[in-house]
Amino acid sequence: MEEAIAKAKVLVDALEYIQRFANRIVVVKLGGSFMDDEEALANVLTDVVFMNAVGMRPVVVHGGGKAINRAMDASGLEVQFIQGRRYTDQRTLSVVEHVLCNEINRQMVTMIEALGSAAMGLHTLSSSVLFGEKLFLEHEGRKIDLGAVGAVTEVNAKLIELLCQADCVPVIAPLARDKAGAKLNCNADTAAGEVAAALKAEKLVVVSDTHGIRSNPDDPATRVSTASETQIRQMIASGVITAGMLPKVEACLRALEGGVKRTHIIDGRIPHSLLLEIYTEMGVGTLIQK
Repeated sequence: MEEAIAKAKVLVDALEYIQRFANRIVVVKLGGSFMDDEEALANVLTDVVFMNAVGMRPVVVHGGGKAINRAMDASGLEVQFIQGRRYTDQRTLSVVEHVLCNEINRQMVTMIEALGSAAMGLHTLSSSVLFGEKLFLEHEGRKIDLGAVGAVTEVNAKLIELLCQADCVPVIAPLARDKAGAKLNCNADTAAGEVAAALKAEKLVVVSDTHGIRSNPDDPATRVSTASETQIRQMIASGVITAGMLPKVEACLRALEGGVKRTHIIDGRIPHSLLLEIYTEMGVGTLIQK
């Protein structure tokens, strides 16, 4: 009886949040090594299905860098990164597209459907919703060509919104098309920030293998629970936020700039971290807001 009462209390506690976020779009970006753990991935996608079942409108954007590295290695292709961006020639692009669309995206759609929600994969082998332009980096005044690497400049928000209204979970791979129809490999964090901004989402939640921002990157006990946009920019300027955390944080800042109210960075290895972050006051990661 006590266990049943405890479960009922959890549901009642969540009621306020369920009502507050009814029919609101929440963009969930999935990436990092936790995606290799099928149980951890299933937990997060169960949270996504729960959100959909209680009236929220989740939109999933996913990465797949580690799986792409393994596939390239198996194909005998050299993995090259320049300033944190994957150099992408046409052979690399073929591997990237196959892994992201035919493997990871298809797996997520299948898992969501098996858990009881409708889902649709959106990518360059089905319906593209991301459009962009070729990205060049700069070094000492020179432009660096990264191959078929792009920056998202436009999102087909209307199609994504229609799927959400039809109670279908959009699952977006970070591949875009340019004006000529050529395919571009995009950073998944950056793509998620652009999707959240275009949709004017209620939230962007970046789910990875890190439990949030730390004031001391080497000390897990220094997790920052809540930070303002100003504080985050100060942490970037001082060098506290660097490397792999930087694109996640920049995606959150882009989303806030585009009208998203709250952004979060959480650890997908914690069971049901997505629900804990959204449906509890304390949360389990870092909340970044204006």
